[in-house]
Amino acid sequence: MSHAIELLAPAGNAAALRAAVRGGADAVYLGLDSFNARRGADNFTLETLADACAYAHLRGVRVYVTFNTAVLPSEVARALETVRQAYRAGADAFIVQDVGIASEISRTLPEARLHISTQMNTHNAAGIEAAARLGAQRVTLARELSVLEIAHLAEVADGYGMEVESFAHGALCVCYSGQCFMSSLIGGRSANRGLCAQACRLPYTLHNVALRKNLPAPGEHLLSPQDLCAIDLLPELVEAGVTSFKIEGRMKSPEYVFAVTQTYRAVLDRTLAERAAGSGKDVRAAEDEHRTLAEAFSRGFTTAYLENQRGNDIMSYGRPNNRGVFVGRVTSAKNGVATVAAERPLAPGDVLEFWTNKGHFAYTLDQVSLDKQGNVRMAPDRPVGKGDRVFRVRSAEAAFEDDVFEPRVAVTGRVVLRIGQPLRVEFSLAPSAAARHPERSEAQPSEVEGSRAATAHTPPIGAAEGVAIEPARTKPVTVDDVRAHVDRLGQTPFLLESLEVELDEGVGIGFSQLHRVRAAALDDLAQQLLAPTRNRALPRVRERTALAPARPRGVRIAAWATNPACARAAKRAGADIIYVPALNYKRGEAVVAGQRSATAEQAGYPKQAVVALPTVEHDQVPGTREAAIDFDPWRYVKPGKPVLVENLAGLVRAAELGCEVEVGPHIPITNPLSLAAAAELGARRVWLSPELTLGQIADIAEDAPVELGLTIIGAQELMVTEHCLLMSQGPCDENCAECPRRKSPHFLRDRKDYEFPVVTDALGRSHLFNGVQLDVAQTLPDLIHAGITSFLVDTTLMNVEETTKAVQRAVRARNVAHADGNAIAKTPGTTSGHLFRGVS
Repeated sequence: MSHAIELLAPAGNAAALRAAVRGGADAVYLGLDSFNARRGADNFTLETLADACAYAHLRGVRVYVTFNTAVLPSEVARALETVRQAYRAGADAFIVQDVGIASEISRTLPEARLHISTQMNTHNAAGIEAAARLGAQRVTLARELSVLEIAHLAEVADGYGMEVESFAHGALCVCYSGQCFMSSLIGGRSANRGLCAQACRLPYTLHNVALRKNLPAPGEHLLSPQDLCAIDLLPELVEAGVTSFKIEGRMKSPEYVFAVTQTYRAVLDRTLAERAAGSGKDVRAAEDEHRTLAEAFSRGFTTAYLENQRGNDIMSYGRPNNRGVFVGRVTSAKNGVATVAAERPLAPGDVLEFWTNKGHFAYTLDQVSLDKQGNVRMAPDRPVGKGDRVFRVRSAEAAFEDDVFEPRVAVTGRVVLRIGQPLRVEFSLAPSAAARHPERSEAQPSEVEGSRAATAHTPPIGAAEGVAIEPARTKPVTVDDVRAHVDRLGQTPFLLESLEVELDEGVGIGFSQLHRVRAAALDDLAQQLLAPTRNRALPRVRERTALAPARPRGVRIAAWATNPACARAAKRAGADIIYVPALNYKRGEAVVAGQRSATAEQAGYPKQAVVALPTVEHDQVPGTREAAIDFDPWRYVKPGKPVLVENLAGLVRAAELGCEVEVGPHIPITNPLSLAAAAELGARRVWLSPELTLGQIADIAEDAPVELGLTIIGAQELMVTEHCLLMSQGPCDENCAECPRRKSPHFLRDRKDYEFPVVTDALGRSHLFNGVQLDVAQTLPDLIHAGITSFLVDTTLMNVEETTKAVQRAVRARNVAHADGNAIAKTPGTTSGHLFRGVS
């Protein structure tokens, strides 16, 4: 199936929207004042959304509205009504994270386009199938994919009639999207709720516990990636099957949006032209285009995972913010005056940054004054030294002037002035503009009698008629007169490309009448173009069929164990269920080198241990870590047996195998609607999100269609990253399964001396944990009353003794709660997470 290639630009506010359209975007994505992952942007209201849609749609640009956050129980009704009103206002598609909201959009607004957000962490073929099951037309892929993987997934998506969207430019999250809880659990500002505090951009040191020392690193920003720039990979990505190229930046300025969009537009157009010509010529950005991108905003650029890079070369260890473009070095500094040997032209108003041995500081150039050698004189307000580097972080010449240029829609016109007949003016889209309005070809007919208005097969024609034409009483009207007055389109969104005039000899008419009819015809055309998306009729909402409430099978204590010794200890301490991550299952004590699979007994785990599939499980495409060590977690999954999954891909695939599927907390189930959607996809038990409060848990548990669980003791995972955090100490051979660095415990230490344990797995992915252990065992009576029947102890960071004590504590809490409804004492020095404070 062939899909039109699209350039998708961010619009954090109305000025950025105009910048995106002027830059050449085919579509924009924007958020409302709630339910979007960039709540810090200016965003739009439902009222301003209607204006934004009208502005964009007249110019042939689509508008996608982001609903890419976790939705809490009290917000479900408002979220769904907001979606309906946004659709009525003209939204062309919704970008959604919450599985329940996605399912409900498909059910209640079947004409609306559903796009799966990158927050749903789609990175394998089963994830594409899951999106199709939800009724999606497009999937925004995870950023951690290679071009080869994208080609594989695009082919899979094509089989379902779906499109794939890929990020092409902008900030990279170090964590897989939708899986970051760092900002939430340490600061109360949830990234999954649109309030990320960017803890990944702060300074850290890496500490080796065995060596008892901090390890050297190229800088202190150990979680800060460079920015993605795939402009030189556009030909490869087009060939791979990418439909939409997404530019990140809803928090960025209009200048950034315009510069980046315009640059990608130029290179993408060249790519498509070469592809259409069949020349096979590689298209790459020119030097000035690369410079434009760097000046717009840059932490340093990388193609990162697209070209299978995951090491230090994708990181911005030295600084977490904009570094701009190199200007030159200080040649002299004396008496408050510095001279700089500038390698590129500077202009008044440029914002420069001096990099000195005492840090960086910004300086705005007020004028360009040269010395005899051609060096630029400056008067920085802080000391600088000879040889210090100077960068330009903002160009005055690139400033976005919002009122200077307005993109217009090209139209062709026809004016008929026949004596005895009404004055008639018609406008239709010029061919160049019609190509951007394919979906407007079924616009509503004009109310003007006899108008050649749009049908299902013809483009729209705006028409208006005026007074009957009479012979001239004085000077007759000429064709040039008509052209001059019809071409005065002024503040309209239209630009006259050509005009056909049918004029009887000796015609007379007042030009004010011609102006009025021209304006009416243009307004008629505008209304037709907007009609398909303006004030859409909303279908009646059918009542959702309620699922039968689950029948609890008693209160169970479960343990998550990453090695056989802790698994056996947990079982001896009284755990009813043992979950073993598939990667650790493969590498159990009794598994001989090279053996592909093992039963629980062979691996040294207790009988009937439940396999837990990973949060991240790439398909075995060449270049992936899974292919490198021949790791397929599904080898350990037995049809009809229990399995725990941590992404929608796993849920759908396990349900197809007839497994008793349990959904882990990395699939954010945060409201009754998402719980019902998970149940409909095949879940039998759901472990709830760690971002819920006790009251919210009770709301979800009421008449829940599946059993519910909650993690009550253990280290809370904050991030899972494709980049190995242990690489900051220096390059390695990337033989992750046998990596000697993994044998010693490590942690990151922040500026306040808080410690965050780091565990890197055999696939080279890092897992970052909260240094303060979760323990809410003392709340078991309240949790049982709220409707939770399964309680998990996560022993990932525990030894055998700690595992035994933690599981015994959970078992004792359950027994005490059953005996007399009382609670055990709280453990000092632990956290209750969000159970009582909640998230913003």
